[in-house]
Amino acid sequence: MLLDYIRFFLLTATVLFSSITDENEPAAAVNAPDSVSVTLLFAGDIMQHGPQIEAAWSDVDSTYNYHPCFSYIKPLVSKADIAIANLELTLAGKPFTGYPQFSAPDQLAVAARDAGFDVLATANNHSCDRGKHGLLRTIDVLDSLQIMRTGTYRDSSDYQNHHPLILNKNGISIALLNYTYGTNGMPVFEPTIVSMIDSSRIVTDLKTARKPEIDFVIVFFHWGNEYQSQASAEQESLAELCRLHGADAVIGSHPHVIQRMEYRSPDALNPHGHLQVYSLGNYVSNQRDRYRDGGAMIGFTLTKTWKSKTVSQPQYQLTWVHTPYVDGKKQYYILPVSQFENDTTLDKASLEKLKQFAADSRALLNSENILVTEFGH
Repeated sequence: MLLDYIRFFLLTATVLFSSITDENEPAAAVNAPDSVSVTLLFAGDIMQHGPQIEAAWSDVDSTYNYHPCFSYIKPLVSKADIAIANLELTLAGKPFTGYPQFSAPDQLAVAARDAGFDVLATANNHSCDRGKHGLLRTIDVLDSLQIMRTGTYRDSSDYQNHHPLILNKNGISIALLNYTYGTNGMPVFEPTIVSMIDSSRIVTDLKTARKPEIDFVIVFFHWGNEYQSQASAEQESLAELCRLHGADAVIGSHPHVIQRMEYRSPDALNPHGHLQVYSLGNYVSNQRDRYRDGGAMIGFTLTKTWKSKTVSQPQYQLTWVHTPYVDGKKQYYILPVSQFENDTTLDKASLEKLKQFAADSRALLNSENILVTEFGH
């Protein structure tokens, strides 16, 4: 009898203790990983000057084909969990035009998607090149291709749904904000919206984006002075503003040349760590002058554990635009520099230009970068 009573008491106590524990502590995860992570890749300006549009036309198929342009870079882009680039043009339909008012064939966006780009940012100085119609059609095309986008919006409702753009991958949520310094003086017709740089607005947006369910916040700017390898005072001020108000990474485009990259390890002010990349240069364009004929991709990892969230492992990869003549017609290929700088199949003139771009870029980044190194070096 006494033994039965003791057994009953122990059983009751165990059940009671378990119920109290379940009520006051989170349930233990079953087969949950110790951490989750997502790899991100950012590229610079995707542009389409007139000669690029001509190069993409296929007489055989009577259509435009941009897949060859991305063919050499596709393995690197598609490897990232999320790949993002600046779409510095409109998809406004015919007539297709290059500078100064860009309208590229839809097939360019198809090829970018098929190369692995998940998101195309659309806030830049060419957002309104073809007016309200061009802005709206660009959005429609990207949506039809299931390419995520942010930066320009149909109306206030679309703005609320895509600003910030919420990215979810591998159990990690990311808020992506995109802003431009202007639209080359072109008007933004209501009800469409282009996300403009405004310090007070950015601070409010960062505060709003810092919701409990959002793990990381990234800002993608179109800013700075064209063809200047040094970041402007305004770029530095805006980057610092974002860092102080909770952005985990700030990425830049527009100068058409590469600018420095900086990483800060986690500290009291930025517990996740912080990455600043002032300009990624040209991803693809017809600009062939020194410093402008290539760019960089920046890759990094976002990690979340039960106790921490971290931005880590930032590394850049240089890219250069190769423009050989194939069957008498100029073509455009984005090449990974590290893969081709010792390649013997490139013609001598092209190889020399690629190596010049690599040397110039490394001289700048090796001397000015902070804790951001070249992938594979």
